[in-house]
Amino acid sequence: MSALAVPVRRPVLADALAPHRTRLRDAGLVLAGAGVVALLAQVTIPLPIVPITGQTLGVILVGASLGSRRGAAALLTYLLVGLAGAPVFAEFTGGPAAVLLPSFGFLLGFVPAAFVAGWFAERAWDRRPLLALVGFVAASVVPFLVGVPYLAMILNAVMGAQLGLVGILEVGVLPFIVGGLVKAAIAAVLIPAAWRGVRALDERR
Repeated sequence: MSALAVPVRRPVLADALAPHRTRLRDAGLVLAGAGVVALLAQVTIPLPIVPITGQTLGVILVGASLGSRRGAAALLTYLLVGLAGAPVFAEFTGGPAAVLLPSFGFLLGFVPAAFVAGWFAERAWDRRPLLALVGFVAASVVPFLVGVPYLAMILNAVMGAQLGLVGILEVGVLPFIVGGLVKAAIAAVLIPAAWRGVRALDERR
């Protein structure tokens, strides 16, 4: 009964590449993960309200590679560093004023999204492309659960836009569906390929 209730947590990519875990190494991985997301955030397609960026791809890759806790910690670090003023958000922006942007809710949603991607990776879903795609699509949905209500609050309560549900979906969801699926698919190719590389390396030893 307990075996069914508590799925086995398996090593993620970071554990396979660096099996001897220490707090210092975990901290380094968290910082590196935050750096990866900061770099991909600068891959931007401007839109009027919420731009399309490479952040979601970074969130999935970091979460799957580091696991649920370290992945979430990396995205929390990224968020706090950006709010502190470092230009790590899209288009090299940062600072506490970001909380007033309609897109800020998506940044908040990146933390649980990385956790979800890591959770699936800890169940070995990231080792086969099809399972990885399912898990990564699920992780890609998470930022919308936080970002869309936040977007509606800023646009309507702060900016006085008075958009209804259809209007909110048009600016905060519909433009990102195809891109989200593409980014999840890219991650579902890259992560299993990295695992194949790990296995090949192990066989040579």
